[in-house]
Parts: sequence; C-alpha cells; structure tokens
Amino acid sequence: MKTMMKRTALAAALLAPLVAGALPAYTPVTDARLNKPEAQNWLMYRANYAGWGYSPLKQVSDKNVDKLQLAWAFSTGMTEGHQAPPIVNNGYMFVATPNNQVICLEAKTGREIWRYKKTIPDELQQLHPTNRGVALYGDRVYIATTDAFLVALDAKTGKEVWKTAVADWKSGYYMTLAPLAAKGKIMIGSSGGEYGIRGFVAAFDADTGKEAWRTYTIAGPGEPGGDSWPGDTYKRGGGSVWITGTYDPDTNLAFWGVGNAGPWMADTRSGDNLYANSVLALDVDTGKLKGYHQYHHNDSWDWDEVSAPLLIDLEHKGKKVKSLVHAGRNGYLWMLERTDSKVNYVDAWPYVTQNVFTQLDPKTGRPTYDPARIPATGKTVNFCPSLWGGKDWPPEAYNPHTGLLYIPAQNNLCSELTGEPVKYNKGDLYLGVSIENVLTNVRMTLESKVHIGEVQAWDLKTGKKVWTHTYPEMNWGPLMTTAGNLVFGGGTNDRKFRAFNASTGKLLWEFPTNSGVTGVPSSFEVDGEQYVAVQSGWGVDAERMQGAFNAVLDKKTTVPQGGVIWVFKLPRK
Repeated sequence: MKTMMKRTALAAALLAPLVAGALPAYTPVTDARLNKPEAQNWLMYRANYAGWGYSPLKQVSDKNVDKLQLAWAFSTGMTEGHQAPPIVNNGYMFVATPNNQVICLEAKTGREIWRYKKTIPDELQQLHPTNRGVALYGDRVYIATTDAFLVALDAKTGKEVWKTAVADWKSGYYMTLAPLAAKGKIMIGSSGGEYGIRGFVAAFDADTGKEAWRTYTIAGPGEPGGDSWPGDTYKRGGGSVWITGTYDPDTNLAFWGVGNAGPWMADTRSGDNLYANSVLALDVDTGKLKGYHQYHHNDSWDWDEVSAPLLIDLEHKGKKVKSLVHAGRNGYLWMLERTDSKVNYVDAWPYVTQNVFTQLDPKTGRPTYDPARIPATGKTVNFCPSLWGGKDWPPEAYNPHTGLLYIPAQNNLCSELTGEPVKYNKGDLYLGVSIENVLTNVRMTLESKVHIGEVQAWDLKTGKKVWTHTYPEMNWGPLMTTAGNLVFGGGTNDRKFRAFNASTGKLLWEFPTNSGVTGVPSSFEVDGEQYVAVQSGWGVDAERMQGAFNAVLDKKTTVPQGGVIWVFKLPRK
C-alpha cells in the first residue's frame, strides 16, 4: 500500500505541472499590444484597429490549404445567428454567441474553461438575436448585450466585475456589436433604429464602468447638423451603430458607421438627416465629433452604412492617401481621406448593380437620385441594390501583400417597397413599411437568376476589380485574409466554409459545417501551429433573406440551425 501511495503521489506530482502548464498565466491586454497585435493572436474584432481582418500568419498557405483538417469543434448550445469572431489571447479563446453568452476555451483543444450568460427580461423580444464579439482589455472581457448593458468579466474566471445599464431597452435600445477598447475606455454603439431610438456612441471607464462621454449620431437642435431634421423628428431619428468602430492611434480618432434614419420613408423627415448613413470621426478622449462624411442623404432604402471604414494608407491614381475605405450598403465603394480633423471625399464607384444614384458630385461625393427610385409613403417603388444592400454588416478584408480589398457582396438583387403611414409608440416597431413587405421584398432580375452572392477583389490603387467568385444565391460571409495568400469566408446556404487564393480567387478548399457560416473568421497560433477558427450558425438577416427568396422562388431552402465553433489546422508532419 505504501509503495502504491508513493507511486500515486509521484504520478500526481508529474501530472500537476502538465495540467497547470497546459495554459500559461493570462496575459493582460495593453494599449501597446492593441496598437501592434502579435501575429499569433487575434485580440479584437477585426484583428487590428485598422479593421483589416488580416492575419500575418502564413503556415497555412495557398500551397497547402487543401490539406486543412478539423482540429476540434464545440457546440455552443445556442441557435440563431452566430456572428462573432473567436478572439484569442495567448492560448485563451473567447467566443460570444446569441443570447448574450461568452464562452472561454482553451484555444488549442477546445476545452471549456468558463461560460457566462447574462439573463435578460422575459418580455424582451430580441429583433436581432446575435452578438458580434467581445473586447479584451487588461485582464477583463467586455460584452455589450441585447438588454443594453455593458458588462465587464474577469478573463480568468468569467465572473462579473461590473455591469452598466447603457440605455433603456423598453424604448427599443439594444446592442449587438463587439466593444472597442482603447486608452482606458470601452466604446460601444447603440442599436434600435427600427424602434425609433436616437442612436449614439458612448465610452465607459474600463476599470469602473462609469460613463465618460456620449455622442449622439442624430444631430439635435443647436448642434451642427441639427437643422437637417424637421421639428422633433430627431428624437426618433434612428442612426444605429451595429458594428465596431475602427481607430487611428496617430490622430486619436475612432471611426464609426451610422445606420439609416427612422422611419424608413424619407418624405416623413425632409432634409439631409445628419448623421444617418454617415461615417463619424470621434475623439476617443472626449467623444467630440471631429469630422464626418454622409454617404447618402435622406435615405428611403434601409441602406444603413453601419460598417466602419478600413484604414488603409495607399497610393490612389498617383496620389498618396491616408484613406478610409467602405463598401457601402448603397452599392458604391467609397474612398475617403482621413486627417486629424475632417474627412474628405476622394472617389467612389458602384461595385454592384445600382439604379438609384444618377451621378456623384465630383468634389463632395454627394449623390443625385433618380426620383422614380425613391420609396415614399403610399408609393410602391423598385430599386437596386436590395434593402440588404450591396454588402450588409459582414466585413470586408484587406491584405497588405496583395494590396487587394475583398468584399462579400450581394449583386444583381433588387427590392420593392411600399411606404405606409406609421405612428410612434415607445418600444414598438417604427418602420413605415409592413413586416410582410420586408419579408417578401426581393425582386429577381435576369442577372440575379444566374447569380447573386459574390466575393470580389479590388485593386484600390487603380479602382479596378481583379477577380470575382460567384454563388447562386446569397453571401452573408464575413471575410478574413492571411499572409498565406488566402481569403476565408462562408455565408452561403449550403453551409460551406471556403478558402480562396487571395491573388487569383481560385477556390482551394471548402468544408461543410453544421449550419450556415455567418461568423467572422479568425486565425491564431499555439505551440508553433496555425489555426483557423469560425462560428457556424445561421439566423437573423441571412435567415430572413432566405425567407424572402423562398417567397419568390419556386424552390424552398431550409438551412439547419445550431451554433458550433469550428477550428482547423494542418496535419502534423
């Protein structure tokens, strides 16, 4: 017995370091690390502040990606839209899912470390039951929730450190975006434009959760742009912020995309309706508006321009530009110039079929509209692109080696909307279009019967498209590109996750997952091996577009529900 006890003690002594050594001590996330993220980690929503969606890792490349195989998979236990990237910090993976859940996993094995789920009121109906990710800062994890709370968690245990009520969910406010962390602040944006909220971006002290500043995305009386709203319509003017902002540490400006104005029909709110459908440049210390560009004014098409622009320094048509690049929901690819204050227009051109803009002002980029293509109360109007736009929220990606911008596009698709009167009631939908119309809005063209979804690659120096990969139906796949000359993305109703040659667009690898892939991919390295990770889980707008297709097409397509984290790597040699 004594010998056996000695052997057991010896085995325990040998095993303990192995278990304890499976993961290193948690490494706090500092401003310095966020400014220059390590190649082996994916520390924020799009991997860097510039919003590139780019991994410098190149072990997995266009030469060997066909050998990529499953490393591990993990069921999240949730249905609906799984859209968040797996965020990785030195072996710790943090994944946000629908229903305000965060799961911490061992990135190498998929072993669950902890799980957090915020309880929301039973009577809260989630219009967009999703979450697009967490922010890491210090030794904490931050999540914005659908009941409009910002919550700080201990990264090592998942325990709540603090939570702050950001807005009143009973008025229609909610949040789905990944917070942006910088300089001791956690920044978020509000959703709820469909309910007649007045959108905002706000910052909170990372240590205490105390609000530092709040800047409304809809200008009020006495504020610059306040005269672009009639009467008190600004109070219900929408301007949601769905997606994480990008950040330029050199100028201390964060750039946020702003959604459409509410209600949808422009004839109910004459004027430009600043700052709906715009990009805002906000000072991170104060929240002061330093500059903006409105992509289109007085919107009637639900083309909310919520994706933050990518920060890319490049040469365009012989001129060096510190640019802001945005593939607009309005179907135009926009190139702007960022300075330490204002935002300047540089160039723009359509990247999908667009029949609303007749011209752009060459100096300001302000579009002129075809009056026959403007939906209004009591009118039925057909227009392209559809209300889901040339590109909805799924982010573009930029690869500094190829110099190409990659866009997950919806081409050739149009909508038909009929405006109707609407009265504001707190907490009720405030659209000006019937839900039935929204769910059956798509109109097929001869071209859309051939294909709709695309992955496009653009040379920003020349403004020329380099390659296009097409899908028969939709593409709701966020993109990631890597130094291995690859572009990864899903987004189709056949449940597949794919890899393309970043230079040529050649399809190199695909994997059928359990559900449609609308998650943001990420890549990381542990113990010298590169991994590629993505969430699969169909829902929200992808599911609603599928329903709209099913309403107008002869065939019906059903995409399975259920969230799974998929992680891939090359086989060991």
